[in-house]
Amino acid sequence: MTDIILDFRKTRFITSAPDLNHLPKDEGTEIAFAGRSNSGKSSALNAICDQNHLAKTSRTPGRTRLINLFEVAPGCSLVDLPGYGYAAVPESMKRAWQKSLSEYLQKRQALRGIVVTMDIRHPLKDHDRLILDWSIGANLPALILLTKADKLGPNVRRQAADEVKMQLSEFGGTFTVIPFSALRKIGLDETRAVLKSWFTTLGR
Repeated sequence: MTDIILDFRKTRFITSAPDLNHLPKDEGTEIAFAGRSNSGKSSALNAICDQNHLAKTSRTPGRTRLINLFEVAPGCSLVDLPGYGYAAVPESMKRAWQKSLSEYLQKRQALRGIVVTMDIRHPLKDHDRLILDWSIGANLPALILLTKADKLGPNVRRQAADEVKMQLSEFGGTFTVIPFSALRKIGLDETRAVLKSWFTTLGR
């Protein structure tokens, strides 16, 4: 897939699906975005693709209730997964979201990497750790975006990232950690570079 030209600004919405059975054919290369409902996941996707309304954002956390697919280039897609935790919705709805998220992560053969968004001020919550544990077991690379990095000064931001890297050492996997701000474009180029590398080297 090394001959594919990737321009994230040309990313387009493909479909929304309530579960695995309603997704397009399981082929190509998909990189999934997962994170707590208030972690700025959809905002990160919009910033990466330089589009304000590609992934729906809201002041009310938990609005991503479906699996949303976006095509960067033929055979290369970004996937916005339902947010976990926090959302003030009925437990039955939460269970449905978690089921669709889990099924996608466990069964989708096109999945080649996962991006986990975490508020830089509140990283590595229980669900985050579960996702990272799963990524190791599935032998998938994981990129941690420490979102809302503009809330901290450069020195504190760097210290927060170092602390996360230290805590991640207990997992035994290899992770990439990038302080990120959709608002101030912090970490944007580095994030795009990682995603491009994954699309061009991990597809099959």
